[in-house]
Amino acid sequence: MQHDYFNFTEKQTVIFKWRKISLPLFIFLFTFSSLCAQDTELELNDEEYFEAPGVNILAFSNWYNGLFSDSKISGIEIIHHGVRTATNGDVRLHATPEQWDAIPTFSERKVDQTNGRIDTYQKYPDYNFEYMIRAEAKDDGVLLSVHLDKEMPEALIGRAGLNMEFIPSAYWEKTYYMDGKSDVFPLYPSSDMKKDDSGYTSPKPMATGHKLVLAPEDAERRVTIVSEDAELMLHDGRDKAQNGWYVVRSLLPEGETGKVMEWFISANSIPGWIRKPVIAHSQVGYHPEQKKVAVIELDKNATPEQTATLQKISEEGEKIDVQTSNLSEWGQYTRYNYFHYDFSEVREPGTYVISYGEETSAPFSIGENIYEDAWHPTNDIYFPVQMDHMLVNEAYRVWHGASHLDDALQAPVNHEHFDLYAQGPTTDTQYEPGEHIPGLNIGGWYDAGDYDIRTQTQYHVVNNLVYAYEDFNLQRDQTLVDYDAKYVDIHNPDGKPDMLQQIEHGTLALIAQHRAVGHAIPGIIVPDISQYTHLGDGLTMTDNLIYEETMDSLESDGYRSGKFDDRWAFTSKSTPLNYGSIAALAAASRVLKGYNDSLAQESIETAKNVWEEENAKEPDLFHHGNTTGGTLEDEKLKAAVELLLATKDQKYAKRIEEMWPVIDANFASHAGRATKALPLMNNSFREKMRKRTKAYQTELDKHYQENPFGVPIGRGGWAGNGQVIEFAINNYLLHKAFPDLIDKEYVFKSLNYIYGTHPDSSISFVSGVGTKSKKVAYGMNRADFSFIAGGVVPGVLILNPDFPENREDWPFLWGQNEYVVNVGSSYIYLVNAVNSLLNE
Repeated sequence: MQHDYFNFTEKQTVIFKWRKISLPLFIFLFTFSSLCAQDTELELNDEEYFEAPGVNILAFSNWYNGLFSDSKISGIEIIHHGVRTATNGDVRLHATPEQWDAIPTFSERKVDQTNGRIDTYQKYPDYNFEYMIRAEAKDDGVLLSVHLDKEMPEALIGRAGLNMEFIPSAYWEKTYYMDGKSDVFPLYPSSDMKKDDSGYTSPKPMATGHKLVLAPEDAERRVTIVSEDAELMLHDGRDKAQNGWYVVRSLLPEGETGKVMEWFISANSIPGWIRKPVIAHSQVGYHPEQKKVAVIELDKNATPEQTATLQKISEEGEKIDVQTSNLSEWGQYTRYNYFHYDFSEVREPGTYVISYGEETSAPFSIGENIYEDAWHPTNDIYFPVQMDHMLVNEAYRVWHGASHLDDALQAPVNHEHFDLYAQGPTTDTQYEPGEHIPGLNIGGWYDAGDYDIRTQTQYHVVNNLVYAYEDFNLQRDQTLVDYDAKYVDIHNPDGKPDMLQQIEHGTLALIAQHRAVGHAIPGIIVPDISQYTHLGDGLTMTDNLIYEETMDSLESDGYRSGKFDDRWAFTSKSTPLNYGSIAALAAASRVLKGYNDSLAQESIETAKNVWEEENAKEPDLFHHGNTTGGTLEDEKLKAAVELLLATKDQKYAKRIEEMWPVIDANFASHAGRATKALPLMNNSFREKMRKRTKAYQTELDKHYQENPFGVPIGRGGWAGNGQVIEFAINNYLLHKAFPDLIDKEYVFKSLNYIYGTHPDSSISFVSGVGTKSKKVAYGMNRADFSFIAGGVVPGVLILNPDFPENREDWPFLWGQNEYVVNVGSSYIYLVNAVNSLLNE
């Protein structure tokens, strides 16, 4: 079948019988047809991607995440009328690659602006296979071609293919054509499966041919792919993994060199398309005395309105204009233009909306008590749900059973694991690889949307919760915790402060490591990737029986079994990790006195002993990923501060004084903790803190120049809500110490950011908090497209070079949507800090 690259849209001829159709209707149909099908040339812009109205095609502007393999942000990508709909246009070795399947190694990217061409060189070193992908502007699309200098290795024949992945949520309830035959994209995966000789299963293609048109009925999502020689295959990747996408694939031919494959890709462009404005504001609302500034986000081609209007909603539903004011222009950040709308002068309590042009914001409140209960879902729901080794019940629902009671086997030596875990050349314990380590099956929280006990996360959470309890006297009691029964019941007060119960739970996990092996360990995680990708009840990951290798895989005596499903404990010694652990133990000892005296005493004694041991020897500096602690000096400073606060012993104050260069060099991270120690430090240290805070004030002002939100927005593969919250907490503690130097606004802006005053949308990043909040997130229940109330997601991920994104229709993008317990704990602190400042 011959295909014309220029004939990329589905052409349909409508024959009108003039006596049957009115002239106005004909004009409307003709105009609509022209808008939907008009050809618009794609050009390579200064940001090094291809652009037309409503269409951006990126060519390796982003790269797979080296730490977590395929993060669905790489290769040829399409941003279609403001939404990223396609990614991973690249040579892959599976029809529907899973996250941990092989990815290529990046070599070089060359941009030829003159010829409108981007060449990207890559390789699969294990197969000695190198290739180049060329993306070249042609008329209203991009010619995508694969080039080989040498013939494809025999081992990759029938395996290596050009793939492109389309996000299912953009194409649900839409149709497609393959060589003129139409069908509907399946809402739920149900492909026919095939199995090769090795037992590997994969989905058969839903359709094959040479011309594929996706969503022909939708002008905003219509994409056409044509290949004259190679067969196009359309697969549903969700048959292999819930986070899979629809995949278009063509196998590379064997025995050929040069240009071995070519696709023509065109994404429909609606002439004159302009993205709708976003009115970014706090979904929770504002305190009457608080500064109130909404941020208007506009398409770079939009003509801005001059004003915005605040309207109060009456009990009868009437919208009453309260204030109309001119906008102040901030300028361009990423690909959008920004304006500020200040309505700080409005203080009357009530429900309000903001109107800008034809857009109206979600309703929000102005009131004195809006922050008082904003942390309750995180305290009442999210943290109980994350509790490991406990059955967690909520009314008629069981979130999960008492999981991982068979923790844990000693991890093998010289082993690099997934999720940034590794074991060094020795176990650093009295246990042999594979041997059961007793006593680790207590306490701790599921780290994030997965089920590991990452020690570095655990001690951050304990420290944050201790500070929240100490500083704000959080006595809320809504949860029953029964350790004897390993049972947690949400919405069931038991007469004990929830905050102390959570601190106890984290402390038990930390102290268990010191009891079992004498030091902090990187963490505990499942041994096999099939368990790591587990979705659902954590109890079903294992049989909860200790593994006994002498037993058959189906044999059990009720206490042990031959089923190899126990988690591994990674136990390599790390002095920074040890310091981080004892910092949390020392902090916990302060608040557990009178609540769990024996645990409080054991925690402080352990902390003091480990401090002496570590200071008496050369440090253990085993390091891998983010599981072995921060830098040695940073973690040591934390331990010194918490031990000083717990013991009042001046030897720790002396060490803090000696470590001033560490505080000075990383002031944004350490200043808040250092202020905690000020009452126990000498005047010289206080003066140094004051002087450094004054310098830091000028650093804060730079954020107002970097972006229109006035907070540090990260650009890594993990979005930056955690950084924004820590920034605010640091500023709060500095404000409390030096109120004349650090303004409260540096605290308020960050919480407003979390609640909706951020790029891309105005959604609250705390599920269940605010009028419109995250309802689709990456928790353990992500396959259900649901949320855990009180969980905080990472937030807006800024894709290179200029695209801010946070998907509310696809939970599986962990860099944007994965709950992490340490961010939840710091959020609890921040909300109470803001509430305290506003109600002083």
